[in-house]
Amino acid sequence: MVKKRKNLVWSIAFILPALSLLFVFLLYPVFEAVKLSFYKWTGIASAKPIFIGLENYKAVFQSPNFWLSMRNALFFMIGGFLILMPLAFLLAKIITSSIRGVKFFKVSYYLPVMLPVTAVGLIWVYMLQPDWGLVNSLLEKVGLSEWAMNWLGTPTLNVVSVVLVNEWIFAGFNMLIFAAGLVSIPQDVYESAKIDGASKFKTLIYITLPLMKESFKVFSVLCICGCLKTFDLMFAMTGGGPNHTSEVPATLLYTEAFSSKNFGRGNAIGVVILVLGMVLSIGLNKAMKSED
Repeated sequence: MVKKRKNLVWSIAFILPALSLLFVFLLYPVFEAVKLSFYKWTGIASAKPIFIGLENYKAVFQSPNFWLSMRNALFFMIGGFLILMPLAFLLAKIITSSIRGVKFFKVSYYLPVMLPVTAVGLIWVYMLQPDWGLVNSLLEKVGLSEWAMNWLGTPTLNVVSVVLVNEWIFAGFNMLIFAAGLVSIPQDVYESAKIDGASKFKTLIYITLPLMKESFKVFSVLCICGCLKTFDLMFAMTGGGPNHTSEVPATLLYTEAFSSKNFGRGNAIGVVILVLGMVLSIGLNKAMKSED
């Protein structure tokens, strides 16, 4: 009995620092965000927050900019599943194969992930400049001057441009997720399929993809949560403009809280992002579990 109690004390002692950090940097800020979402507050310490109930949430859901930001977040998700997922899977197939120069490919594909997102965003801003940017200059050089346009100043096109840059940045990170799934598949399975005369396409459809379900689940959860909270790339490239056309939920949160000095409404947007991310992640996990 004494030994069990000692073990319990030591277990608590080892877990306590991690739990303390979790509380200070995650649980407490979430609690404060939820609490402040029911108040009107300018963010000034001397100003007293005024309780207004659900008014912030009503204002958020009635705001056209909020629904526009959700539409843009949906564009990010669609881009993630239609472009990033197949691209990352293809890169994973390349780096797990036995082709020559595979080490070079590993480094070059992962390099964009190692660069600061804001710095990469600013580089692409210069490359996409309508008058002297590299992209439009190249299009004019190859005789496609009619394709040269204001990539970041045109509504909808600005969001699509940032989505494509986002896929280029994070392809290397997601490549590792799929590469881990690929190398975990026993080679015996492939050898048996080869003996049975299965084509490469059938091997991919009936063996590789089903055995990588966990990798696709991890990618899906990270993609959904990442698209809902994306901020730095969009803020660096468009700042949510022009005229709020490229706002995403996180940039709208920043605008409401720090530009409009409405911290209560900003926190309400944050709570909506948090709840939506949790609901979608739990729903996705349950859907994929039921298929198992």
